[in-house]
Amino acid sequence: MINSVVLVGRLTKDPELKYTQGGVAVTRFTLAVNRPFTNQQGQREADFVNCVTWRKQAENTANFLRKGSLTGIEGRIQTSNFEGKDGNRVFMTEVVADSVQFLEPRSANAGGRSEEGSNAPYQGAPFQGGAQQQQPSYQQSNYQPNQQNYTRTNDDPFSTGGGPIEVSDDDLPF
Repeated sequence: MINSVVLVGRLTKDPELKYTQGGVAVTRFTLAVNRPFTNQQGQREADFVNCVTWRKQAENTANFLRKGSLTGIEGRIQTSNFEGKDGNRVFMTEVVADSVQFLEPRSANAGGRSEEGSNAPYQGAPFQGGAQQQQPSYQQSNYQPNQQNYTRTNDDPFSTGGGPIEVSDDDLPF
């Protein structure tokens, strides 16, 4: 059986970090994932997917992600049920995220959006726990490709003047 989920979306609110009675960290959050098509009015709709992470991944998620953070997750769908306060059976479906990828630098959500705007793709390196090194954005700079003219010649370095190539047994790797 296969139970695999890959999602990319934005957090709808700050993740909530809690600890179980046994001291295990757990973080719950909701990911807004755009649908790949528009409705009859031409508007794009989104699905709101409940997600949960455990242990160190839960602590990292709570520490580094905020409302609006662009996030990628890999995990599995899990269903559960319990008896609610009113005595009725409550069914819950959520994605247990085994891997959470931070797709924007922390500065993109610190006090608002980056200067490119909230819909612009992130042009830098993926977050790897250390300092970010911003990659150049050629779309926004005055980047000019090298304009030198190159002439292509038909000089074949393996050509022996048109004759056959001589290969001895010593030249073969086997």
